Amino acid sequence: MKTSAHALYGSPKREISVILPVLNEAAYLEDALGAILKQDFDGVTEIVVAVGPSKDSTLEVAHAMAKKNPQIVVVDNPTGRTAAGLNIALSASKYGVIVRVDGHTQIPANYLSMAFEILLQTGAVNVGGVMAAEGRNLFESSVARAMRSPLGVGAAKFHVGGQAGESDTVYLGSFRREALLAIGGFDEKFTRAQDWELNHRLRKAGGVVYFDPRLIVSYRPRPTLRALAKQYFEYGRWRRVVARSHPGTINVRYLVPPFTVVGTIISLVLGSIVSPIFFTPALIYIFFIVIASGLIAHSILEAIRLPIILLTMHMSWGLGFLTSPKSLLDNFEDQ
Repeated sequence: MKTSAHALYGSPKREISVILPVLNEAAYLEDALGAILKQDFDGVTEIVVAVGPSKDSTLEVAHAMAKKNPQIVVVDNPTGRTAAGLNIALSASKYGVIVRVDGHTQIPANYLSMAFEILLQTGAVNVGGVMAAEGRNLFESSVARAMRSPLGVGAAKFHVGGQAGESDTVYLGSFRREALLAIGGFDEKFTRAQDWELNHRLRKAGGVVYFDPRLIVSYRPRPTLRALAKQYFEYGRWRRVVARSHPGTINVRYLVPPFTVVGTIISLVLGSIVSPIFFTPALIYIFFIVIASGLIAHSILEAIRLPIILLTMHMSWGLGFLTSPKSLLDNFEDQ
């Protein structure tokens, strides 16, 4: 049975703790923190930055920003894991509303005030909105185009938008602190998909997770094809882990990429050793990729790059899902 957060915890005070887990984000962190500092929220805010063992100057940037802005608190995240950093930042924070932001993102000036009001109006335990991918060069812009289209990532509302309402999950999130603590915070065993897993537990505990398209977060895509492939491979393998941990949480949308991988491989193998007619499914998929690229692209140059980008996203996610070992969580326990 779903219960309003206000009924359980009372109305929140106008106090917000923004938490960021960061690792190797020196190129983006100053912009991310700068956007938080420019918020129009009329209450009290603090920013807790959990810094992992970065190979760049992320720690130095964080301390330099904290020296200039007393709202910023820097804490250590020894493992560098996202979920661990979130829990460390949560423990170091003070206020009743927790807003998650990443070092790769920027929030608009009204984000905190809007998130707070939506929490008040809906009685949700978590509200979030759109992951608005935006590139700063042609490759990143092409990736962003794919990430914001259902032809690239499926129909997830936090990617492509949609009507406000209850949702399985949302991007990043603005939480009632008490609800996070009641379920034990983020599960540190999950390297990826920790948001989906957390929101599943929040909903299972009777809370409402609410999507609102007015909450828009600018996200910077990965800058290379290799980095994009690694990102989506990890997404796929950890979504399989969530499915094992919480049976019944997989729907058709999540099964399309692995079935596409299997079907394409079978098509290519049979077409090579049995008859060219078996190439037909693979050719249909390639045709779909080309047509989808033309529909998504806003320029000829994007249309040229999008087929390999879409192929990389689909195949990497599907391969990650198919090859995800059952030992992933066991390996975490052994560390």
